[in-house]
Amino acid sequence: MNSSKNLDTLVADIYESLTPLCDNEGIDIPDEAIDKLCENIKVVFKQWQNPPERNKNFTLRMSNIGKPSRQLWYEKKLPKGKEKITPSTFIKFMYGHLLEEVLLFLVSIAGHKIEAAQKEVLVNGIKGHMDCKIDGEVIDIKTASGRAFQKFSNDTLAQDDPFGYIAQLCGYEEAEGTDNGGFLDINKETGELTLHRPEELDKINVVDKIDHLKHEMSLDTPPEKCYSTVPEGKSGNMKLNKGCFYCSYKFECHADANDGNGLRVFKYSKGPTYLTTVKVEPRVEEVI
Repeated sequence: MNSSKNLDTLVADIYESLTPLCDNEGIDIPDEAIDKLCENIKVVFKQWQNPPERNKNFTLRMSNIGKPSRQLWYEKKLPKGKEKITPSTFIKFMYGHLLEEVLLFLVSIAGHKIEAAQKEVLVNGIKGHMDCKIDGEVIDIKTASGRAFQKFSNDTLAQDDPFGYIAQLCGYEEAEGTDNGGFLDINKETGELTLHRPEELDKINVVDKIDHLKHEMSLDTPPEKCYSTVPEGKSGNMKLNKGCFYCSYKFECHADANDGNGLRVFKYSKGPTYLTTVKVEPRVEEVI
């Protein structure tokens, strides 16, 4: 690794390494880097043959400790209630994994040091597999749509982190004894890259977090709801907070909505809206 290169120059170095291609000129790519990329992609597809056991049965892992405790409680207590991934969603995850491998390849040919790839770590009894360390710091590789990418590029992830990415990063840093890592993210729509390193104030004490989750998972009744409902315009109707959209257990969680009749879903042009209280009937189709 060139001593002048570090995380602060990472994105610029990747762009610079690709610049000759923009002028229809070749670049020097070590055979070792190409072989490594091909081997990593092979691993992605081989996992289809035997999915990891951790994907079949609930367990607290570094990848989920940042999720709301109520969501995790439902995942543990009602495993059959979890929504199945559709084939199209699976394909989306697949090319996300492939893009992550390509991004690591670009880091490599840009002259930065990658180590500890997929290293298993253990913190307070909870296991996880970190993506890697780049230039000595823990880096989580992310692929994102345009809107999600903005949270990384604008340094606003801490304000809207429903998947618990920052908690996951804190776990890996706790295991590695480092504290200046972050997220290398690629915009799937534009190819734009960004490096986001959370502020220290946005990080958590991951050992205390794990202790709290272990207690919550032992309860017979679910913890408090993760998010408060929010108004749907000025109608008086109330809807789910956006943090609930991707939760597989939103219907079980809000079974008490609409006077005990459960969530009502309406098909707006911007996508489905989940109403917890309906005072004025929406003038759009209701999804049964």
